[in-house]
Amino acid sequence: MSRTSYDRYLTVFSPEGRLYQVEYAFKAISGSGHTAVSVRGHDTSVVITQKKIPDKLLDASTVTHLYSITRTIGCVMTGLVADARAQVLRAQQEAVQWRYKYGYEITPDALARRLANINQVYTQRAGMRPLGISMILIGIDPEYGPQCFKLDPAGYFVGFHATAAGQKQQEAMNHLEKKWKKLDKGKGADDAAAAGKKLSRAEVIEIAIEAMSTVHATDYKAGEIEIGIVSSAEDEDPKTRGEWRVMDEAEVERYLLAYAEKD
Repeated sequence: MSRTSYDRYLTVFSPEGRLYQVEYAFKAISGSGHTAVSVRGHDTSVVITQKKIPDKLLDASTVTHLYSITRTIGCVMTGLVADARAQVLRAQQEAVQWRYKYGYEITPDALARRLANINQVYTQRAGMRPLGISMILIGIDPEYGPQCFKLDPAGYFVGFHATAAGQKQQEAMNHLEKKWKKLDKGKGADDAAAAGKKLSRAEVIEIAIEAMSTVHATDYKAGEIEIGIVSSAEDEDPKTRGEWRVMDEAEVERYLLAYAEKD
C-alpha cells in the first residue's frame, strides 16, 4: 500500500507508525497564516496574535482569535476558525459543568487536561476527524498563579513559561528561548521558572510584542494585533484584576508605543 492508501483513514497506522490524518491537522495550523505568542510572568499571563481583515467590507470588530471561556480563563486559537469556535464552545460547556458539579470554577490545568482528552478521542474514532487548531490557554490558578497551556490536535498538552503557535511557531519559540536565557542576569537558562517569576506585567506584555514584531519583522499598528491578558498585578484595573479580558485598541497602541520608544 502507498502513502495515499494509509492517509485515507484516520484509524490506520502506516508501517512507519504514523497517522497521516493527524499530521495533516498540524499542517492546517501552520498553514493558517497566523502566529500566536503567549508569555507568563509573576502575576500576569498574556496572549498576542495577528488580526488580519481579508476584506474591506468586513466588520473588523467581529473578527477575532481570542475567546473567553470563564471569567478567569481565556484562549487564543490558531488554525481553522470554524473548528476553533467548536472547541471553544465545548470548553465553555466543560467549564460550566465543572462549576455545577463541584461548586467552584475550573482551573486552567483541569480544563486543558479535559480538552486534550477530547482531542485524543478524535484521533482514534473513525467517525470523527481531528480539529485543525492549536489552543493556547491562559488563566489564573488560585494556588499556582498565572498559567499557560498549549493543546494540539493529537491530544497532547503541556504547560509553558512562554510559547508560540501557527505559521512562524519555530522562529518565535527560538526567539523566546534566547530571550529567556538572558532573564535574571543570565540565570534564565538554568532556572526558567525562577526567571519567569520575576517578570512584571509590563515586561510580560513587552516580551510578547517583541517576539511577534521580531519574527515578522514588522512594526505593528494597534488594529493589526490582538492582546488578551489575565493579571492580578497592582497596576491592573481593580475591576478586572484576576479576570480575562481583551485589550482595546487604545491600550494596545500605548504598549506598542512604549515598545517602539524602548527599541
